[in-house]
Amino acid sequence: MFYYLFNYLERFDVPGARLMDYITFRSGMALLLSLFIALVIGRKIIDRLQLMQVGEIIRDLGLEGQMAKRGTPTMGGVIIILSILIPCLLVGNLSSVYMLLMIGATIWLGSLGFADDYLKIHRHNKDGMSGKFKIIGQVGLGLIVGLTMYLSPDIVIRENVEQETEEGTEMVITYKAENVKSTQTTIPFVKNNNFDYAYLTQWMGRYAQTGGWIVFVLVTIFVITATSNGANLTDGLDGLCTGVSAIICVALAVMAYLGGNIIYSSYLNIMYIPGSEELVVFMAAFIGALIGFLWYNAYPAQVFMGDTGSLTIGGIIAVFAILIHKELLIPLLCAIFFVEDLSVMLQVAYFKYTKRRTGTGQRIFKMTPLHHHYQKPGNAGIDALIQAPLRAIPESKIVTRFWIIAIFLAAITFVTLKIR
Repeated sequence: MFYYLFNYLERFDVPGARLMDYITFRSGMALLLSLFIALVIGRKIIDRLQLMQVGEIIRDLGLEGQMAKRGTPTMGGVIIILSILIPCLLVGNLSSVYMLLMIGATIWLGSLGFADDYLKIHRHNKDGMSGKFKIIGQVGLGLIVGLTMYLSPDIVIRENVEQETEEGTEMVITYKAENVKSTQTTIPFVKNNNFDYAYLTQWMGRYAQTGGWIVFVLVTIFVITATSNGANLTDGLDGLCTGVSAIICVALAVMAYLGGNIIYSSYLNIMYIPGSEELVVFMAAFIGALIGFLWYNAYPAQVFMGDTGSLTIGGIIAVFAILIHKELLIPLLCAIFFVEDLSVMLQVAYFKYTKRRTGTGQRIFKMTPLHHHYQKPGNAGIDALIQAPLRAIPESKIVTRFWIIAIFLAAITFVTLKIR
């Protein structure tokens, strides 16, 4: 709204009207607006949720301080969603396909998570929505994003090319003259860090590029599903998912800004993505929303995000990374999400395997997702391969340490872009 208003005023040479042309200004405005909205409406929404008795259903798992959380309002992800959408509608360029995809992904997964929370709270169904319906929703979003990137003429890249100077003394990064549709993405640790999914389908001959897009869509579906579920599992301690996600989002915002600027892209030898700088505005709003929500979600939490928030957060991170062609950096940048995912899968698989062989199931961890493993004391009658740490770690310390790990992972992700 303000974006178009300022563009109109620019025709009449109104002082300051050109401010909306600058990504940095609009991103700063989006961050401040989202932070303000989250802080102001957050309190009102929490009070409303308490009046509606929308409290978290807590199962007694023997964790310290767990039962004290019973009755804490949930579905607070609504605060995050509103704090994202309002600033984007005010200062975002709604003609950008990148902005529209991110807004669509937010609404799509927010609705999916809201339906799940609604079933848990109002229908007294502790399992919420069936897992297969969640997967269908995530796969559906993956198809929409992947096919839009394939079909939209506005989603293009310029491939970076290394060339020697005339003297042959150094390499200079240049870009091909035309924007192209491409299935290329960024991979770490290699000299030419572009990988084309079409390489995997060269055996298809003249249909190799089409095959590459099919592979890309499948990767998109997998990344969205895995990251969304990973964020959902990470949301188990006060401020854990919120803080980790905010750190990840800062890293992705910087990548989007660099990838949307031809000078910085050239310096880092990464592909230039015209128009992707608009994503920085969205991500700034997302970061502000997360920080504002953390005000109420930090230990001891006054509100939980529920699946309304966690599924949305993971999906936004995944879609954003895919749009800037950095989805293969997600396993490193979002390693906490995937380790949480993996801990649950390993625990279930090993328990079933040992129960089938010995008649008594054994665990690898004291409890999963992994963050709960550190809350349980060792040698407490739990048949688990890993008993360390023997003493339970306080919740606030676990959360802080996971934040530190997330910062380390973000730094390593950036380092990999310059390691050749």
